[in-house]
Amino acid sequence: MPAETITTESNGFSVEERAAMKHRAAELRAEGKSGAKKADGLQAVLDSIAKMAAGDRALAERVHVTVTAAAPGLSPKTWYGMPAYANEDGKVVVSFKDSGKFGQRYSTLEFQDPAHLDDGDMWPVSYAIQKWTPAVEKSVAELLGTAIP
Repeated sequence: MPAETITTESNGFSVEERAAMKHRAAELRAEGKSGAKKADGLQAVLDSIAKMAAGDRALAERVHVTVTAAAPGLSPKTWYGMPAYANEDGKVVVSFKDSGKFGQRYSTLEFQDPAHLDDGDMWPVSYAIQKWTPAVEKSVAELLGTAIP
């Protein structure tokens, strides 16, 4: 969706995106027990994002949109109170840690063991994010494409 057609709140989720997420959560709940669990995970992630300071919240919202678009097979859930996304085995692949959580100067996107980012004997698994840009979005989507086989 082009940026100029989106009505945003606090530079985060658009009104349309919020409505779509609520609609999807209702669909999941209607699917029964397993759908309700996914809906609860989505709601927990949205609640954890809502509690963040404005700058962190805006980053977390964009991360959420990018992860759900680039890796639709991952399920949202919280992990140590942070927004996270798990594979079909329930193992966290990627999480977002807001800068306010531990008083850091930047937020981080962190990949866990199930992510397939292996590159020789050493590779990065955590990335600092200070500002969301189209280049950051592209990098996150590319990392997710590599991390999820």
